Amino acid sequence: MHAPPSRLEHTRCTPEQVVRAVHHLPSAPKVLPRLKRLLQDGNSSLYEVVQLIRLDAAIAARVLQVGNSAYYNKGERCQAVEEAVSRVGYNQVYELVSLAVASQVLIRPLEAYEIEADEIWRQSVACALAAERIARLSGDDYDVAYTVGLLHRVGMVVISEWALRHWPQLRLVGGSFPAEYVGSERENLGFTHAEVGAELNRLGKQGSLEMAQALFNGAAFTPYGPGQ
Repeated sequence: MHAPPSRLEHTRCTPEQVVRAVHHLPSAPKVLPRLKRLLQDGNSSLYEVVQLIRLDAAIAARVLQVGNSAYYNKGERCQAVEEAVSRVGYNQVYELVSLAVASQVLIRPLEAYEIEADEIWRQSVACALAAERIARLSGDDYDVAYTVGLLHRVGMVVISEWALRHWPQLRLVGGSFPAEYVGSERENLGFTHAEVGAELNRLGKQGSLEMAQALFNGAAFTPYGPGQ
């Protein structure tokens, strides 16, 4: 019998290597910065917004699904992206697309963290709403804050997917807020999920500079930030 992989066998692994080893994560968040620019342009139309969403069939399907959810559905089902966008309104379309994007990424249980899919989704939406609220109070861009909050644990998705193939015995233990899993990640991997999230953006697999900066700053300001 072979002994299970140990922490020492993964000591030289870096966030970049982890990200590069995971090939099947959705790249859909690339639509978000383009959508943001459209919404900020006073001359853009709802038609242009819809056309952008329809360029990605998976996102369009998720937008329809979200648009027909209990939160947005008022009794009649949407049959087209135009209907879904019209239903939520121009000002809320970014939130709708963000939810559709995030639901593509956060639909799997995180075995390395022993977190079920519905729990990671609940935590992500709660963080998104809190980030949006704080941004509104501080005068920052609340759309970007909402998205960063929604995807703030995308690095955990990457680590868990990587571990399934390269270190299936890995189990990361959560602590108290705000450090939570950071200590266990540092102990076992030598880096945190925030650093993996930042690397994911740096390598272009998520496609938003603002999101990359926020995730990197998140890694820098955790109690176990880079280099500690």
